[in-house]
Amino acid sequence: MPAQRDYYEVLGVEKTADAEEIKRAYRRLAMKYHPDRNPGDAEAEARFKEAAAAYEVLADVQTRQLYDQYGHEGLHSRGAAATHDFSRMDINDIFSMFGDIFGAGVGGGGGRSGRRGPARGYDLETEVTITLDDVLKGCERDVEFTRLDICDKCTGTGAKPGSKPVQCPTCGGQGRVQQSGLGGMFRMVTNCPACGGRGQVIREFCEGCRGKGRVSRKRKLTVNIPAGIREGQAVRVQGEGEPPPPEASPAGEGIRGDLHVAVRVKGHDFFHRDGDNLLLEMPISFTQAALGADLEIPTLDGAAKLTIPKGTQFGSAFRVSGKGLPNLRNGRRGDLVVGVKVEIPRRLSAKQEKLLRDFAETEDKSVLPESTGFWKKMADLLGG
Repeated sequence: MPAQRDYYEVLGVEKTADAEEIKRAYRRLAMKYHPDRNPGDAEAEARFKEAAAAYEVLADVQTRQLYDQYGHEGLHSRGAAATHDFSRMDINDIFSMFGDIFGAGVGGGGGRSGRRGPARGYDLETEVTITLDDVLKGCERDVEFTRLDICDKCTGTGAKPGSKPVQCPTCGGQGRVQQSGLGGMFRMVTNCPACGGRGQVIREFCEGCRGKGRVSRKRKLTVNIPAGIREGQAVRVQGEGEPPPPEASPAGEGIRGDLHVAVRVKGHDFFHRDGDNLLLEMPISFTQAALGADLEIPTLDGAAKLTIPKGTQFGSAFRVSGKGLPNLRNGRRGDLVVGVKVEIPRRLSAKQEKLLRDFAETEDKSVLPESTGFWKKMADLLGG
């Protein structure tokens, strides 16, 4: 039996994540892997169920504490394992759970929930990978993604052309129903299970969308990536998300969601990023360190000159101003910080070895005066 993945890993959050972060993480995965968006894709359905199981455990304070302390075995042994099958819920019912956090302005979709303003569609997310050279100059990248769009055949109604939806008999056209629990002690208003919140039911389904009013389409567009962007930041492309869901606006009137393009920065052979600065580890010979040298070093702009002073020690760092990366806000460039790594030759010619041995005879008097304190303490420690 395959081992279960850690629930925090499944949702892509840290163990310190708060309830809001957990909800946001689950919502992103639910949008990506829901069976309605991936018909016939067994892997997507499995990922969706895995995310739903993780969310059900981590969204509840008590089960999360139990999981943090005992892991999966603790949940099973105490009868607290997640068993709810979210895949049987309509995708819009799932997202309605997040209205308290996301609202109509962040992909919630509006609808018949009493929110003010026009209905809004769901946001989408995709990724691009760029290089440090792209970060330096900015770039354009083509992105491809899949989104739900209004069905052309039925213009979003879900009904077969020539027919019309009829009023839902369960909710009387309201799209919402009340449910009570604990002997009537509380009431909860939810989307009508019969019509999914539309207030209408379809007798004859559109062949193009099978009554959903939305169809999955691939889309490709070019995105401008600004100079100075950092790993994990996202570029928002307004209006490239999905139209409002059918229960909020069958014909798609309202505001489309946005597309968020998350940026990943590819590693570089020489440089490591530290904010707006670049770090470079530069190997030098021990003679260059001792005698000093003028070196040619790489930068993202090409070669540059660096002077190594006499007596440079291993790990010394030198700063080359303005050769880092631009700041995303003001465009001001950081610095290139060069850390030197003194390399010791593994093989010496007979002449080189003789010269070094002759040089070693002079070290105690002229080369290591600052280290005499160390050697004195060492001798005292060893009883010398």
